[in-house]
Parts: sequence; structure tokens; C-alpha cells
Amino acid sequence: MTLYGIGLGPGDADLVTVRGRRVLEAADVVYSPGRLSRSVATEHVPADRIGDVDFPMTRDENELRRAWRDAAEEIAPRARDGTAAFVTLGDPNVYSTFGHLRRTLAAFHADVDVQVVPGVSAVTAFTTALGVEISAGASIALHEAARGAAPTGPDRMVLFKVTDVPTTHEGLVEAGYDVVYGRRLYMEQGETVVTDDPEPLTERDYYTLAYAEKRDLDSEPATAAFEEAESENGSGPEASAKGDGRAQSTAAPWVEDEDGPPSDTVAVERAEGEACGDEAPEGPPR
Repeated sequence: MTLYGIGLGPGDADLVTVRGRRVLEAADVVYSPGRLSRSVATEHVPADRIGDVDFPMTRDENELRRAWRDAAEEIAPRARDGTAAFVTLGDPNVYSTFGHLRRTLAAFHADVDVQVVPGVSAVTAFTTALGVEISAGASIALHEAARGAAPTGPDRMVLFKVTDVPTTHEGLVEAGYDVVYGRRLYMEQGETVVTDDPEPLTERDYYTLAYAEKRDLDSEPATAAFEEAESENGSGPEASAKGDGRAQSTAAPWVEDEDGPPSDTVAVERAEGEACGDEAPEGPPR
């Protein structure tokens, strides 16, 4: 019938999507490529429904191709006769092993129907774990940074597989980036670490990512003006009130300067609103 590629999310069993859990519970057999994904899957299905497939720890492409073909030979009959699932941490189509299985099945078992159930990827989950906000209009790049690599690119980058943190850190700092690291985010296996200090992360760990941002970026969103106004005017019960008793600022942050065009941030946010169907105002709100 069908093989489902299911994204389990970043590692916490509670972050599996509702659809992913439903498919897992209905599957006749669930295959896992590793111990971490298996530990998450067994939170939703009995261990006796977990199938085993082996993948060697090697960079030999011929050996890897043999392993994926063997896995396809194991999985294809189960998918034809019922419902099978292959689980992977994160999302099946983002830095995942699932793509190898999908391509192998397409080449040797094209009759197997393959469907993908997306999962919460560390590409997005890291922002919450690290307390980072990527505001509207910002550019961000995704890179691997294994074995001490320190890629550079736009003002903001997310780096996966940071296995030599001190070396990567040195390269990024020299290139003008501030960096914060997250290790084993949302994972119950191992210690979760969030830090901007490379020293605690000298030990190699595949599940380490970094967020790098160019220093001194001037990219505040329009609503940052609310915080500035609150800081200037005070807050809480002692804040001054005018007129109807509500604290008021002297100018709304979204009002254009009468002597010039709106800021880049305002322009971007207005364009996004219009793309979503909002009507553009004829002039500044009053």
C-alpha cells in the first residue's frame, strides 16, 4: 500500500505532529535508522512494531548504496502488503537520511507509494530554544559546518553538524559574527546546552548547531519602537497618563516621516501585508 516518511521533530516525543502520531499508530511496521529516532518512535508505538535496518558508519559511497538497497529490499514488501513507516528526526526532506531511501525505492521498487509527513525541523525549532527571533525581511542561510568548517554568507546563518566547535567559532568570530550554540536541543538523550562560549562544547557531538549573526546589525522591526517608548515614558501603575487615562506616545511607530519615504522595515512589512490581501492605506493612519 504505502510507505510513509515521518518527521519526528527535533527529539522531544511531544513535538511529533498530530498527523505523524496518527500515521505511526496505524502503521504495521515502523523502521528507524538510529537509536535516537527509535527512542522517540517507541513513545508512540510498541517496540515490537519497530523494524530494524542497518546503515554502516562509513563514507564509502559503494557501501552506502549497498546498505540503502538492502534497506529498500526489506521495506518494500512490507509497504506493498500493508502500511510501513520510516522515521527520522526533524523533517524527512531537510538534512535527512530519508531521501536516500526514497530514491532507492524509486529506482528498484517503483510500485511502492511513498508519502511524506513533515516534521518540526531544527531549522525552525532552534529559534525558540536559543531565544532568537528572525524578523520579517531578514535573510538567513543554512549550512553544514562539520569538521571545523566556518562558512560565511549573509548576515544570519544556521549551521548544522558543528562537530569541532572551537575551530568553527574562531573562524566565525574572525569573519565578524556573534555566535550562539545549541547542543541536543529538545532531546531527552544527553545534556542540552545553550551557550555562546565554545569551551563547554569541545567534545565532538553531531547534534550541535549554531546561529551566527553579523555584529552591529541595524534590523529592528517596526514594533521595537514600542519598547523604546515604554523605556522613555516608564511603565506600570506609575506611568504618566494623558487625556482618557491611557499612556500615550507622541507618535505612532508606523507613521511615515512626512519629509521622506518609510523605512526599509516598514516598507517590507507593508509589502507583506499587501501580498496577504491587506489594502494599502492612502496615507499615514490618523
